Amino acid sequence: MNKERFIFAPATKQYTKYSLSRSSLQPNPLSQFNTWYSQALESGEPLAESCTLSTASLPSGRVSARIVLFKELDRRGFIVYSNWQTSKKAFDVKSNPRAAITFFWKVLERQVRVEGRTEFVTPEESLAYFRTRPRESQIGAHASPQSQIVKSREELEQYVQEAREKFKDVEDIPLPEGWGGMRIVPEEIEFWQGRDNRVHDRFSYTRENEASQWKIERLAP
Repeated sequence: MNKERFIFAPATKQYTKYSLSRSSLQPNPLSQFNTWYSQALESGEPLAESCTLSTASLPSGRVSARIVLFKELDRRGFIVYSNWQTSKKAFDVKSNPRAAITFFWKVLERQVRVEGRTEFVTPEESLAYFRTRPRESQIGAHASPQSQIVKSREELEQYVQEAREKFKDVEDIPLPEGWGGMRIVPEEIEFWQGRDNRVHDRFSYTRENEASQWKIERLAP
């Protein structure tokens, strides 16, 4: 045993629940995703909306990733909501307006990868979603200088209390500056279905631009 190794995880898991064939795929990957997402919800997958959002800063090329909650799918792409003023991902997309998100649904032994360019939704769209958040979450969005250094938990709680006091007589809390939705307009979407002996089913949808037709190809695992 290598004494320098902290973790060693030999492959023991077999994926045997489902398969994926070209004939079962829908022509549009957004429709295919909608089907798989609905099945993930029905399967009892905990937090089926959770996904890994990956961004990269230029010119360094340094990549960062974090788990976020996917909130909307429309005819143009995948939308997540966050702070786009002080967060690390905000600075990434300012220098490099491209991103990727990955969903993993353990119950169904599936994952979906999405790569594309980013754009921000309108303030009206962001406000409509913001209104659905619990009041304390709205206050938290105003209070937190996301990704910036704070000295202590007490300092952070003080920011929250100040925001709570600021809006105590305000029924409809306004949208915070720099907060809202970002859409990933996909250029590639891959659907991965786990299979036994690691010989997985993988299909990739690609296109040149939004006006192009989607091309579907099987990928080797």
